[in-house]
Amino acid sequence: MATIDEVAKIAKVSKGTVSNVFSRKRYVSPDVVERVLSAADKLNFKPNYWARTLTTKETRIIGLNMPAERMKFSQFHLSLLNGALQECYEHGYRLLVNTLSSEYLSKVEFMASDPTDGEIILDPEVNDKRIKERMTNGTSLVVVGRPAGDYINQIPYVDNDNISVAECVIAYLIGKGHRHVLFLNSFRSRTVARDRTWGYELAYRNAGLEMNPELVLDRDDSLTSVEFGYTRMKQMLKAYPEITAVATDTDKMALGVYRAVAEMGLKIPDDLSVIAFSDDSVFSSEFSPPLSGMRLNAERLGREAAGLLIERIRDPSTLVTNKIIPAELVIRESC
Repeated sequence: MATIDEVAKIAKVSKGTVSNVFSRKRYVSPDVVERVLSAADKLNFKPNYWARTLTTKETRIIGLNMPAERMKFSQFHLSLLNGALQECYEHGYRLLVNTLSSEYLSKVEFMASDPTDGEIILDPEVNDKRIKERMTNGTSLVVVGRPAGDYINQIPYVDNDNISVAECVIAYLIGKGHRHVLFLNSFRSRTVARDRTWGYELAYRNAGLEMNPELVLDRDDSLTSVEFGYTRMKQMLKAYPEITAVATDTDKMALGVYRAVAEMGLKIPDDLSVIAFSDDSVFSSEFSPPLSGMRLNAERLGREAAGLLIERIRDPSTLVTNKIIPAELVIRESC
């Protein structure tokens, strides 16, 4: 088996330069990179990843910790992953995606920690055990979403302004004459759900209207997103026939709404306007008419989060930086 010394000899560079070519830890000129890779190819040299990890005390892997879902990823998650992967590629990092359920996660993490240099935490909760554990262990950390409490000043985060996002959506519907807007929200434990509830309330207050708090429903673990949208939509239309519009946390919830409305013999948008707090759905072909949504620029969220994390891994003394990514309302035929 070829060694790093042999590669360095053929490429006429030092062992350190060969190491830097494969680790991408330091800049190496393109012509030197080409010589090293050519020499490695001739010798069929493959760097020993874990041996280098033990030596450098780094894995060149960052983690993306996201809550599990009993369905395929939404377009938001896919776009966010694409953004993070692009940033990782440019800086020579791999991305480890952790979607284990809480049941399995507790067992796995009891046995061993994930082999990462830092983590991106997605969908933070008000009392987030993931954040608390990483902060206690001194793990480099970036959050996609708003951290709660004192953590907001201690942890870098990337997010949309979800209060303004919700206010924008509900104000649009109110402006179209809707007075009874159902809001199918995320899990109440998540900070995004609380921010969007505030935005919902703010839109009604600014319009000089009284809101009905019973029209804000938080999701629970008993149903998938599609099931939640389907079940709650049927229940609420029967209990509150005055509902003429609905805003959903995700496109998957909106898909459940579409199915419920169709079964009840109603039409979108004639009988009900629908907007989701997401856009560019993987289910686009199933939305007839096309679904209105909020473009959250998830790819940029992922890219900015990965960039902030890599920056902190390289220099832990870097000041805490927060980035708010703009969102855009996209109106289609569902309103």
